[in-house]
Amino acid sequence: ELLCRIFADVLDLPDVGVDDSFFDLGGHSLLATRLISRIRSAFGRDIGIRAVFESPTVAGLASRVAGAGVARAALVAGERPVRVPLSAAQRRLWFLHELEGPSATYNVPLVLRLEGELDAVALELALGDVVGRHESLRTVFAAVDGVPCQRVVPVADAGVAWEVVEVCGEAAAAAAVDAAAGYAFDLAAQLPLRATLVRVGERSSVLVVLMHHIVSDGWSLAPLADDLSAAYAARVGGGAPDWAPLPVQYADYTVWQARVLGDEGDPASTAARQVAYWRTALAGAPELIELPLDRPRPQTPSYRGGVARFGTGAELHGRLLAVARECGVTPFMVVQTAVAVLLSRMGAGTDVPLGTVVAGRSDEALDDLIGFFVNTLVLRTDVSGDPSVRELLARVRESDLAAYAHQDVPFERLVEIVGPQRSLAHHPLFQVMLVLDNNAEAAFDLPGLDVAFEGADLGVAKFDLTFHLEETPDGLEGEVQYASDLFDEASAHALGERLVRVLEGLLADVDGPVSAVDVLSPGERDRVLEEWAGPAPARRVGDGTPFPELFAARVAAAPSAPALAFEGAELTYGELAARVDAFAGRLASYGVGPETVVAVALPRSVDLVVSLLAVLRAGGAYVPVDPDYPADRVAYMLSDSRPALLVSDSATLPGLGECGMPVVLVDGLADERRPSVAPRVELRADHPAYVIYTSGSTGRPKGVVVPHGGIASLARAQQDAFGVGPGSRVLQFAALSFDAAAWEIVMGLLSGATLVLAPAERLMPGPDLAALCAERAVTHVTLPPTALAVLADDALPTVATVVVAGEACSAELVARWSAGRRMINAYGPTETTVCATMSAPLSGETVPPIGRPIAGTRVYVLDAALRPVAPGVTGELYVTGAGLARGYLGRPSLTAERFVADPFGSAGARMYRTGDLVRWTADGELEYQARADFQVKLRGFRIELGEVESALSAVPG
Repeated sequence: ELLCRIFADVLDLPDVGVDDSFFDLGGHSLLATRLISRIRSAFGRDIGIRAVFESPTVAGLASRVAGAGVARAALVAGERPVRVPLSAAQRRLWFLHELEGPSATYNVPLVLRLEGELDAVALELALGDVVGRHESLRTVFAAVDGVPCQRVVPVADAGVAWEVVEVCGEAAAAAAVDAAAGYAFDLAAQLPLRATLVRVGERSSVLVVLMHHIVSDGWSLAPLADDLSAAYAARVGGGAPDWAPLPVQYADYTVWQARVLGDEGDPASTAARQVAYWRTALAGAPELIELPLDRPRPQTPSYRGGVARFGTGAELHGRLLAVARECGVTPFMVVQTAVAVLLSRMGAGTDVPLGTVVAGRSDEALDDLIGFFVNTLVLRTDVSGDPSVRELLARVRESDLAAYAHQDVPFERLVEIVGPQRSLAHHPLFQVMLVLDNNAEAAFDLPGLDVAFEGADLGVAKFDLTFHLEETPDGLEGEVQYASDLFDEASAHALGERLVRVLEGLLADVDGPVSAVDVLSPGERDRVLEEWAGPAPARRVGDGTPFPELFAARVAAAPSAPALAFEGAELTYGELAARVDAFAGRLASYGVGPETVVAVALPRSVDLVVSLLAVLRAGGAYVPVDPDYPADRVAYMLSDSRPALLVSDSATLPGLGECGMPVVLVDGLADERRPSVAPRVELRADHPAYVIYTSGSTGRPKGVVVPHGGIASLARAQQDAFGVGPGSRVLQFAALSFDAAAWEIVMGLLSGATLVLAPAERLMPGPDLAALCAERAVTHVTLPPTALAVLADDALPTVATVVVAGEACSAELVARWSAGRRMINAYGPTETTVCATMSAPLSGETVPPIGRPIAGTRVYVLDAALRPVAPGVTGELYVTGAGLARGYLGRPSLTAERFVADPFGSAGARMYRTGDLVRWTADGELEYQARADFQVKLRGFRIELGEVESALSAVPG
């Protein structure tokens, strides 16, 4: 019978039957904590919160109570030390206050609209009564010998800071409210409560009761409402409130809390048991989760913030409650699951720690006390393995119940236990807070007044993100509180909408896999997979045309135009074609044709370009071999590629070592007078054009086989983006062993421009390169940012187009080199036909994106399950389309690993997994983030500055 009454009292119901379930009657985890406190007081028995979940009926819980152990000592008023310490929760806020100085970050504003006949004098007196009743509201916090202490100010000396502001109009009233809510307390000298009455009209006012969080929490609003209502009624009637003294004050709680937790050095103490739990529970948790930030994280946060609101509607809220009952979890656990799934799909990984608060009022004596009792818990959600929704809810329930059972350890102690790398840049242990507001409702009953709650915009954010939801008759009303340092309002609003979408997906099929839940709206999905990815265009004339045909068309269009310049010599398109045809005939006599590989090892020269084009003209694929490579690298490339022929010259050949294959020397090639005997070759788009060997930084070098199919699209993209054509002069800068050399050859010779070659020594970045470009009137260059960085600002006066590629380019370089010319950032792995994406022309000091896919190319940004990620979320870049390589020469297993089926393309389509991490911008461009394998290597890597200094001191010079 007593347990039935306790159930009814906690749930605010007239009566409860023995077989009624606590959660079916509206109970939740916060009320469960209060239920346990009441049972502890009434029966002197201690049960954990898990017991309420496992035996939620009165009958079931009665048997658990009968077998429970003796309850811990109840909270009673007692002797206090001379210097009353701060509670564990208060110590952290005091430290942050000392660190930042006075600010509004931890203000708790109560804003009430008062309509009617207000007695302002009575209201001020009533607030004074409340301050007198609650010692916490007349406490100052100062350090004695470096240790913070509480000093309770006597009632006679504790006057309320009261201000009346007269305004005209609602806009002025809102501004006055925000100004009052943004007041910065000096905790060492001022009481942590002040009030501002904003007079809007004769019968309309707004009351702002501002408290610092160090003395108040969400649960405190109910006793504040009760006491202020009683005091105002008494003062309006000409008297003082006649209320029974509070059984305990906050200082009593502080002393009791330390006694209940005990000494961590005692293995039998509550503190020792709970610390041991958290040490295990948080082992290996991520210190900083990835979030889709709009801006880089600053080293020191400003704590400026904003709010984006969202809602679920009553129907979805009803489904949430039904699923919670069906799965034996609380509504909070359902929302937590949704937030964890959302963040995981937004880049946070599969181990998602969230922060939340618990009431901390673990004794019945605290129910009517104003004070800061809440504690912060870290709830770790494991979303790995693609569980069903029901299974994931069970995981969340299990981890949450364990956390609730060990909720007495102060959060700051959790930080000390885990020992994360301390940083001012982000909150320790978690960066996202989740709050489902189900505190006891505060009801203000002020005689003669209609009272309504209003909000105040503090403009602050304690965490990167806070998902704050409240259950209402119309559904869940929520807001995303976001740090303005990191997020734009539009991004926060999108997160709120995505959370609702995830909730809808989770609740639609609790036995289905979590992976089936989509965070993208249908419109977003179409955008990232069609519009931004580069929808496959209708096939255009010339698409897939092999290089020799494209080059022949340029020769036919302008045979006398200059094609190639090297030192003092120039060849026209007609002259170059004649040499190419003649040498192609020689190569054909050695059996060179489609699917034949020819190694070319020559220094920069006209003969080099003639040889490459002759291999293509004969139908073969060239393998560029840099004569300056180490002998073992050259030997490996020749052995691995198994070329049918080696093209070199008499000066270079001796340095290549024993090659074991036929050799064709180009000595005297320019003097050949034989008529063209080049064969007629039928080349297809899938025939190989060249084989480029990767650097081998992640294993032994591998040859990438690139077919002719993407060359026409590449040439068209260059001409459209760079304005290159007849009259242009394109510098050939890249070493032949890199595919960037093929990029420059295509840009120059398939556009009708002049390709400018030079010996290697004249291409050294700096004065030599600048002099060459000026001397040859170069108009188009493709350079890595490191080369641009060492050039003087006026070094390239004739250059109209600068393309940067190969490495990240800084905003400073963009500002320097985009002024007065076209500057474009290009990106492409070796496994494509050089380029996959290009930026729009760059301008100003901006970190350049890698842009959009070029013609004939499609790109996807996918997560580990090959699902498209949302804009702003980091994912891995996949490339498909005409420019895709055939694979790795002689390595079918590696080819199958990196060239995978395209789930969004036609049957048989493939895509290349680049290993590069990127994200979509809001306007559909790609931003490069990092190499996926590099990020994995860095994850968990820590080094102390002292170690760096020691290492550097050992390096000569």
